[in-house]
Amino acid sequence: MTLAMEASDATFTAWQRGSLAHAAELFGLAVRGEPVFGWRLRSIGTSATGPDGTRWLRVVSDYPEFACGDGWTGNLDANTLTSLATPRVLDTAEWDDDGRRQRAEVLTLLPGQVISRADVLHQAAELPERWWAELRRTLETLRATPTQRVHADQDRITGRAQAALGHDLPIRRWETVHGDLHWNNLHVDPFGLVDWELWGRGPAGTDAASLYCHSLLVPDVAERVWAVFADVLDTIDGRLAQQAVAARMLRRIAGGDYPELDGPLRHHLAGLTRSSPARR
Repeated sequence: MTLAMEASDATFTAWQRGSLAHAAELFGLAVRGEPVFGWRLRSIGTSATGPDGTRWLRVVSDYPEFACGDGWTGNLDANTLTSLATPRVLDTAEWDDDGRRQRAEVLTLLPGQVISRADVLHQAAELPERWWAELRRTLETLRATPTQRVHADQDRITGRAQAALGHDLPIRRWETVHGDLHWNNLHVDPFGLVDWELWGRGPAGTDAASLYCHSLLVPDVAERVWAVFADVLDTIDGRLAQQAVAARMLRRIAGGDYPELDGPLRHHLAGLTRSSPARR
């Protein structure tokens, strides 16, 4: 059944703007600037000001049966990652609205600028050495951080691999991952990493694999990602992680997201499934 606010993208966009305004009122904040929307309009966020300064105000929407679990509380749970350059959730509120569940979060506003307005990088990014070093340190720290949260288990990986790749993909090693590492979630001047909804245990090498696959349209940057994470990517576990990431991304492509990446991603994937090294 289609809910009233789901009649069109324009209707849902207006409804989400209303949710953001409601959240601002709840927290005593004033919305600043034009809001940005997340994947499939599921979330909306913007900077907002209040007595304690400028914050990031975000509202995510889902059906009640899905508004629970690790994916619903990921940003708040990431408050435990105190040594990383991540936003901190300062307050939350939830309410039901005409068949959907809304969750509002007030977060600290990270300094710096987002590197890309799209998940997939389309043009060269000039990033200083200290940025790459901090990216490496962040992922090394994260992968060694214990958690009970789950990003993806073997059943989910198997389902995606069978659907997109036509074969099983048994994972040998697991670690804590961000789970959605792409260029729209990364900041520069200084380094920062946002959007922690999906973090948790996943295939070892997931984050390096994800950033590499999202860089394929800009070979120079892809080469740099590979160089920084060659010890992760050019291994059996790294190749498995790249296949797992590719399976997830191919599902997104089939749904209409970043079609320009379809050919390069399949070309990369073909190399991974041969006996030769992952990098061609």
